[in-house]
Amino acid sequence: MAAAALPPLPPQFKSIQHHLRTAQELDKREPVVAYYCRLYAMQTGMKIDSKTPECRKFLSKLMDQLEAMKKQFGDNEAITQEIVGSAHVENYALNMFLYADNEDRAGRFHKNMIKSFYTASLLIDVLTVFGELSEENAQHRKYARWKAAYIHNCLKNGETPQPGPIGMEGESFADAEKEEAGSSSLPSGTTQPTSSSTYEANNIPTSNYTGIHIPPGAHAPANTPAEVPHNTGVTSNTIQPAPQNIPLVDPSLYSAQSAGEVRLTPEDFARAQKYCKYAGSALQYEDVSTAVQNLQKALKLLITGRE
Repeated sequence: MAAAALPPLPPQFKSIQHHLRTAQELDKREPVVAYYCRLYAMQTGMKIDSKTPECRKFLSKLMDQLEAMKKQFGDNEAITQEIVGSAHVENYALNMFLYADNEDRAGRFHKNMIKSFYTASLLIDVLTVFGELSEENAQHRKYARWKAAYIHNCLKNGETPQPGPIGMEGESFADAEKEEAGSSSLPSGTTQPTSSSTYEANNIPTSNYTGIHIPPGAHAPANTPAEVPHNTGVTSNTIQPAPQNIPLVDPSLYSAQSAGEVRLTPEDFARAQKYCKYAGSALQYEDVSTAVQNLQKALKLLITGRE
């Protein structure tokens, strides 16, 4: 838990206020994620202003909170090992993104899903404490922020949002931030719903699509059965998944031998973990093609030391 209360936030640190609020909300449920939210705020604040007295005082108290948490959770590998911590935060952010994305695709628009989209984007910000964002995570962040703003503005104006990656350019994040600030709690859980609305890429109107590409495995694939509304008289077997094109397993992996003694770096292990995680995410939605592709990438990396 945090040590002492922080002093008032200096105006210079306005950009990190939502990350600090997220840390407070996650202190009991996800202390590891809360720790890294504060670490991100600390690092960002140091870059913004570490010289003026009010900023120095604030950063000093924030450092006290971090030290107290590090002491309390010092035996947690997610705190002591950055690779473990990075995977933990990324997994939590992805789960929150998937929760919101599935609610969106199912046409269930509400404050918790808006907050989940926005919070997922904040947690992807936090991943920068471990290094540069991957292209996939950068796209997730951009999409999540746009979706939060778009859905919020639609509901505020009495309009029905369009599910999936369809919308208007130039949505302002200001309203979404106000919504996020006014919401008192995160969704009760971040587990993904078991079904979502069917998404067909051909139906996207190119004139107003934002152009953001969401990588495979990041959301329910196109062949996921649509959720059937209650009391419609339509049975769940009306919609059937489309056949999947399963990629062939690379035959060279069966006989691959490491050239001498392969020395894998911590970065290699981190990349292999990510491939396995993406495969697991794809399997949750029965996307065998994406799962096989990512597992093959992980296996090749571990055997040969090369991608």
